Amino acid sequence: MDALFVSKNFWAPVVLSLQVSIAAAVISFLIGIVVAWRMTSTSFYGKSLLETLFLLPLVLPPSVVGFILLVLLGRKSWIGEAAETLFHLSFVFHPLGAVVAAGVVSFPLIYQSLKTGFLSVDKDFKEAARSQGANEWQVLYYILLPLSLRSLKAAFILGFARALGEFGATMMVAGNIPGRTQTIPTAIYFAVDAGNLPLAWALTGVTILLSFFLLMLTSRGKRD
Repeated sequence: MDALFVSKNFWAPVVLSLQVSIAAAVISFLIGIVVAWRMTSTSFYGKSLLETLFLLPLVLPPSVVGFILLVLLGRKSWIGEAAETLFHLSFVFHPLGAVVAAGVVSFPLIYQSLKTGFLSVDKDFKEAARSQGANEWQVLYYILLPLSLRSLKAAFILGFARALGEFGATMMVAGNIPGRTQTIPTAIYFAVDAGNLPLAWALTGVTILLSFFLLMLTSRGKRD
């Protein structure tokens, strides 16, 4: 068992999962702030339809999300062709594809948490700032974000936790290349398939500990 915890089979997917989850959570969090802010501050035709689209990855099977991403980002798509031509990058079978997949499936949780936080801010504070000459970006930076700090923390933690546990979409887009695109969930699946239960249990234990710690942080943030 000691040898297991120093092997590449154990640490490679753990390190990659943390890198992918952090990158996905940060990107989705930043995009989520702008999207939630605009969705809560403006009204326009088709707003409900657009919001439904944002939340769709929350209810779709991850394999369906992965298939759609594969079509959109594959080498035969214009996005995939542009990325390969301009940056010599391919989303498919690449860690970048894992980041995109994890970011897409974690976005709905991040968006919902941020939206709830922004809507909880008293409108009088925002109107007072506008009356003093603040523009909308200043209202966001000086009013909404500071007064929604709990929701910001919860959004990032939940997004990171969801990205950490992503399997189906990641498998479809990034595949399972050991040392390159193999994350904890895919490593567990193939360890069980190969009959390597000690490795599967070790990776499962790490996932449970990380998830428990993240949920504890979220619960603590709500009480503070």
